Amino acid sequence: MSDQKREEPLHNVDQAAAPGLPGWDVLLLILLTLAILMIGGFAESGLGGRFADVARHPLLGQLVPAAGVAAMGEIGPRPAEPLGLLLYATTIALLILYALVDLALRGRWQWRLKWVLLAGVLLTALYLPTLKFMLLDAQGPRGSYSHDGGVLQTEATIVFFLQGKNPYREDYTATPMATWGHPDFRTALYHYPYLPWTFLFSTPFYLIGNALGFYDQRLVYLLLLAIALFLAPRLAHQPRHKVALVMLIGLNPLMALDIMFGQNDVFVFCWLFFALVAWHRWYSVASSGGSPPTAPNFGEPRGQIARLIAVVAFGAACASKPTAWFFAPFFGLLLLADQERFSLTGRGLLRQSMRLIRRGWPALLLFMLCIGPYLLWDPFAIYDDVWRWSNGQGETGYQIWGWGASNFVLAMGLVADRFGLWPFWRIEVLLALPTLLWFLWRQVRANTLANACWHYGLFLLIFFYGSRFLNENYLAFILTFLALGIITASTAGRTAGSDPRGHP
Repeated sequence: MSDQKREEPLHNVDQAAAPGLPGWDVLLLILLTLAILMIGGFAESGLGGRFADVARHPLLGQLVPAAGVAAMGEIGPRPAEPLGLLLYATTIALLILYALVDLALRGRWQWRLKWVLLAGVLLTALYLPTLKFMLLDAQGPRGSYSHDGGVLQTEATIVFFLQGKNPYREDYTATPMATWGHPDFRTALYHYPYLPWTFLFSTPFYLIGNALGFYDQRLVYLLLLAIALFLAPRLAHQPRHKVALVMLIGLNPLMALDIMFGQNDVFVFCWLFFALVAWHRWYSVASSGGSPPTAPNFGEPRGQIARLIAVVAFGAACASKPTAWFFAPFFGLLLLADQERFSLTGRGLLRQSMRLIRRGWPALLLFMLCIGPYLLWDPFAIYDDVWRWSNGQGETGYQIWGWGASNFVLAMGLVADRFGLWPFWRIEVLLALPTLLWFLWRQVRANTLANACWHYGLFLLIFFYGSRFLNENYLAFILTFLALGIITASTAGRTAGSDPRGHP
């Protein structure tokens, strides 16, 4: 009996309270960071001439002494250039220190030092490598260290916008995009597939950057991500969950590579994330410390402001990229989180619909303010670039690509080549429609932020699996929302009358 009593605390208390046990956040940090280093190293190894590019850069080339560069040589482990290897070594040192702090300290000082070390890892594993790519890309040739759409095309779109031209009418054959990628797959030269908020929001930063002598679209992405990482701990309660959430967002090994090269999924993610943080603020204020919410509390002024911010941020996401549109049904249910019960018939359904319209109209207004002028200017141009192109229609439609079910269509010879047309919408409807109805039913039973994120991520994965393309960057975006769903599942409040079995 005495042995059993001594063992019980190890099973019944949180790890943080059990002396001597390592925290699982240490393993998570090491796993995510090493994955970034490995994936990033492989990616850099495919970039020819990176050693010479770093050496001849007027700033980067001076950061390592000439004797050190000679000693390290041109042949070395990934990423095979001195500056990158020093960043890798510094990152590993920070991981070791994080693990030692976890074992050696407890209480407030442990978490203070962990936050400092985590910030250091984010700096050396993500922010500084991205800055290195930006400087090397500016050195030229442009596009050597950047993504075509998220950086080169968006910057060109900003120029068209400032010149008073319609970015959806213009082609990009006279921009740095013209030599990016394989010649057979440069169909994006004739289409801008993103929505206006991407370049409308970025234009002031472009003007400021050019006035200071340097601009790269990744500066906007890094800034938004930094704000998101600062806000992330607000969605969790326990210290270990707070750092884990920051790790899973900032050190997502798939999205980290996208950020380094400048794919714009992080732009859309950040606006959706801002909407979730503001929604959580509204819900927290209205819930009065975790007690079951009541309708009068949800009218509290601070909560109303937070809800307005959430709705506007969601509208910005929807005006950035159609990927955000898929979150609309789940976010719409979150806006009705003060309801004790949902009605699917009669007056109850009508009241819920009217309440959702009253609360959600600012998102629609911002969306229309961004999209409306281009719809009036040339409706076919924006439709052709954003929708027809992605469906493979027209002379320069997007190719069948990615890791989804479309590969079976190619393998069975149902199309002549990757540019062939095939009715993927049938698979999408077959897979996605029943899934959407099921997920909405689950969220009605447990209308939480965790469920909204988990359902959205999984629904997006299912939809794009049946689509014409399931690109790797989509998987990175999806993974982040699945992580949000898991981490916030144990910390987000439940609505009154929710069924705990509805949680993922």
